[in-house]
Amino acid sequence: MGKRKVTILEPAIEEFARIALFIEGEGLPKTAKKFVDDAFTFFKSLSDDRIIHRPCKHPPTWRALNLRCINFRKKYVVSYLDNQNEIIVCEFALQKNLK
Repeated sequence: MGKRKVTILEPAIEEFARIALFIEGEGLPKTAKKFVDDAFTFFKSLSDDRIIHRPCKHPPTWRALNLRCINFRKKYVVSYLDNQNEIIVCEFALQKNLK
């Protein structure tokens, strides 16, 4: 089983941090920490080179850039570039905002 390097771009980190701060602002600091921990574990799982996810369908700009998409916790979509030696996480978005 080969592992690839995982890089997370700034737009994905900003959205991810905004969601974590919102959860913490609602008075749920332990839930916010669990969200962050689960997300980083999820990002690490993308490094497995045996798994290939579907190409993105929405929005059209993601399709044009050849990004791959995967759902995180049924509510969020992670889009990433799939290179041979590296995974580049480009976007972290609410699924309902993409349609």
